[in-house]
Amino acid sequence: MDLTTLTLTELRDAMRGGVTSSVEATRAVLDRIVAVDNDIKSYLSVTDEMALAQAEAADARRAMGEDTPLLGIPVAVKDIICTQGVETTAGSKILQGFVPPYDAFVVRKLKDSGAVIIGKTNTDEFAMGSSTENSAYFTTGNPWDLERVPGGSSGGSAAAVAGRLAFGALGTDTGGSVRQPASFCNLVGLRPTYGRMSRWGVIAFASSLDQIGTFGRTVADCTALFQVTVGYDRQDSTSLNRPVPDYEAALTGDIRGLKVGVPEEFFIEGMQPEVEQAVRSAIDKLRDLGAEIHEISLPHSQYALPVYYLIAPAEASANLARYDGVRYGPRIEGDDLLETYNRTRALFGAEVKRRIMLGTYALSAGYYDAYYGRALKVRTLIKNDFLAAFEQVDVIAAPTSPTTAFMIGERVGDPLSMYLADIFTLPVNLSATCGLSVPCGFDGGGLPIGLQLIGNTLEEATILNIAYAYEQATGWHKQLAPCGKAATG
Repeated sequence: MDLTTLTLTELRDAMRGGVTSSVEATRAVLDRIVAVDNDIKSYLSVTDEMALAQAEAADARRAMGEDTPLLGIPVAVKDIICTQGVETTAGSKILQGFVPPYDAFVVRKLKDSGAVIIGKTNTDEFAMGSSTENSAYFTTGNPWDLERVPGGSSGGSAAAVAGRLAFGALGTDTGGSVRQPASFCNLVGLRPTYGRMSRWGVIAFASSLDQIGTFGRTVADCTALFQVTVGYDRQDSTSLNRPVPDYEAALTGDIRGLKVGVPEEFFIEGMQPEVEQAVRSAIDKLRDLGAEIHEISLPHSQYALPVYYLIAPAEASANLARYDGVRYGPRIEGDDLLETYNRTRALFGAEVKRRIMLGTYALSAGYYDAYYGRALKVRTLIKNDFLAAFEQVDVIAAPTSPTTAFMIGERVGDPLSMYLADIFTLPVNLSATCGLSVPCGFDGGGLPIGLQLIGNTLEEATILNIAYAYEQATGWHKQLAPCGKAATG
């Protein structure tokens, strides 16, 4: 039996039943990484020795009678999340060689549960991108078609799970960077409510928007990973001190009477017809399962793209000012301090430089009120739209992305076209709600399509359950990526 074909929860059951061990599962994943990841390029670093040691420890714990939720499960971590003793670059040359002396809160939770950390996954530099083409190291391919992008910025994590190189993975979602790659790679990707998962130990991009999320091949897999890593953290001032429900127990599949809102603004001119057809068919399936479908409006969501690209770059310009070659990362000496700064910061890639300049301009004297200040006001209007909608419905259903995965290089020279890949996911981050993507079909070229389900603040259990009900009534999630073969029409 090829252990990598099992889902996370299937592997957990197999280990609990004594059918296999963590060491066997970890070796199977490491062997597969050797076999296919030179083509996919999902990992920036593979911690094979550490992973096998953790697997042996997990098997020993199980032999002693322990049974924590992720005991012995091999998982991957996006390389923007700090890992003690393991290089963490954020996909940037300016952090090359940075080895954190501590684990991020979520990594510590993974280790406490007995998870095996396989390695660090590729990412757009500082999580700024929608395709993983902005990584300073290499571009990750989509396991469904290596000539196409896996999405971004958490494309490495998505590709690792879709390519069966990990049983689950952590990513981050600032404007859609978990949900959009999940859609492109036929995965379930959850972006929880802002503050639901601690950001302590996550390298900052835009602090009011960043949020850790989880990837799995099924809703149950995604939920199991979320259940372990969620929770209050006193080290994170934005962490929500709220009780953590049993999300796995909430996956009943019963959605009778649930009110599902369908926003007209999320079905726009120019979106791929196959995407609209698949998403509308998925909404019809929810009706068949007993949900009530209601047309709603989110009128200010049309401004989400310009609002995001004022707020996020402004916060990025402040957060990235710390990378000056003085405290950590490479230092390129100049004749004086200013030249040292300039030479060192030249290590930033083109997209990061673009966003720093955009953000600095938006915050500069004479322009703050006209750009950044106005963007904050419109952000409030977007949030109010969602609050009004959730007085009428329980969940909002929409496309995750307007298209399926695009070709590598197709949008590199057109930043606006690249930014439009996240047009349907940005409003969730701006409104501080929660959302996920669940597989809902394929286009004519065999590329995955995702259904986005959006819930109110702290309503992760609701969107996970409706996704679970849909998943169990369909079979899209059961199809495995060819890992290297080009999709055919």
